[in-house]
Amino acid sequence: MTIRVLLADDQSMVRTGFRYMLDAEDDIAVVGEAGDGLEAVRKARELRPDVTLMDIRMPGVDGLEATRRLAGPGVEDPLRVVVVTTFDLDEYVHAALGGGAVGFLLKDAGPALLIEAVRAAARGDALVSPQITVRLLRHFSATAPRSSPDDGGLTPRELDIVRSVARGLTNTEVAAELFVTVSTVKTHLASVQGKLGARNRVEVAAWAYRSGHVT
Repeated sequence: MTIRVLLADDQSMVRTGFRYMLDAEDDIAVVGEAGDGLEAVRKARELRPDVTLMDIRMPGVDGLEATRRLAGPGVEDPLRVVVVTTFDLDEYVHAALGGGAVGFLLKDAGPALLIEAVRAAARGDALVSPQITVRLLRHFSATAPRSSPDDGGLTPRELDIVRSVARGLTNTEVAAELFVTVSTVKTHLASVQGKLGARNRVEVAAWAYRSGHVT
């Protein structure tokens, strides 16, 4: 099945670059573009894309408000939005995820992570830039109560992967560190999310901190 993507960014060169990268993939097709937040909301509701890539700072309605209108609490049949921005600010991260975004990436994350984020969003998962994940978890570890180590029903190999994810490593980096394939990492991570009831790798990593597997 082809993943239909809407690009929302006020810079035409950014949209062109993203379109070039995504259209090169056999399973992804860009079906529309928007240059501001209002246009993004209108086109998203009209086209019903599988994934919308949303910039934050745009004329008129910004990307955070557009995300809330498309995916926020109380929205019927919410769309899947991944926020992609140059602004690495905690308040943006929290606002985006709280507003219903299923991912948060920096524009310099690279093509591989962008494509992975689109595919993750399309299948109902979430992806957040690794460096942002680590920062969120530092905040979490400073405020959340700790409990005694609990394996959560995970196998030793799954726990290895959880610890690596909690350190902010990508799937490729986890695979290299543990001497397994990327597909093996994805399989184990899917199993971990199922056992823990976690929606994404941020929640997996938060569990690792909370359960005492990472300090």
